[in-house]
Amino acid sequence: MANTDSILKGKKGIIFGALNNKSIAWKVAEKAYEAGAEFTLSNAPVALRFGDIDKLAEKCNSLVIAADATILEDIEKVFKESMEFFGGKVDFVLHSIGMSLNVRKGNVYNDLNYNYFQKTLEVSALSFHKLLQTAFSMDAVNEWGSIVALSYVAAQRTLYGYNDMGDAKALLESISRSFGYIYGREKKVRVNTISQSPTPTTAGSGVKGFDSLLDFTERMSPLGNASAADCAGYCIALFSDLTRKVTMQNLFHDGGFSSMGMSLRAMTQYDKSFKDCD
Repeated sequence: MANTDSILKGKKGIIFGALNNKSIAWKVAEKAYEAGAEFTLSNAPVALRFGDIDKLAEKCNSLVIAADATILEDIEKVFKESMEFFGGKVDFVLHSIGMSLNVRKGNVYNDLNYNYFQKTLEVSALSFHKLLQTAFSMDAVNEWGSIVALSYVAAQRTLYGYNDMGDAKALLESISRSFGYIYGREKKVRVNTISQSPTPTTAGSGVKGFDSLLDFTERMSPLGNASAADCAGYCIALFSDLTRKVTMQNLFHDGGFSSMGMSLRAMTQYDKSFKDCD
């Protein structure tokens, strides 16, 4: 891994979504701390009860702020208390929030529970707009600051089992572009999404057929799947001053998967299935 020591020295941030040491947000927090940043941590009250975020906060000298990211007042509280904690604005924000009750309940895409569907969009996408709108209205982010949300290639392609989360990720990326234009124009703040490889987080592992998907993308990607730790490094680069002119982008971080049609490893495995039938 590349050395990122001190690349974020003096920078302050907010990290939404760390649950346990499998979380990408958890890895981002650890990497940001190693890189010299200070930050607050936020997650929903129910996640705080079942997760290990207090251990992360102790390790990184951080403040934990309970907040439901679908509630505007809660998001306002996070920014207000974070700015009070730091004595000023923040320089980076990570949105690592996603949830689908339809996925959890095993509902297929052509037989969705629409109340669950609305909840998927509210938690996984509209929460990002609320975060951006709150930060913008409170003028909570310094010029040349960076706001990043985590996405997935299912925003552009249909992947079996990903269900209504694909729609949520497509909306998330659209919000990033639309708000990124305004935030860049008005306040010189960057807004991007990272389209990450399938990653065995607590939430990701709940997708139907996840182990098979993980194997398939590993075989398809010339560099292999990007891990949570790899993604953390990419986030640090986007938080840093090295990417000051990168905004409104959906950045694929998937070992090359998104540019592939068929790989040698995947074809070899596919051919084996015919031999097994002989």
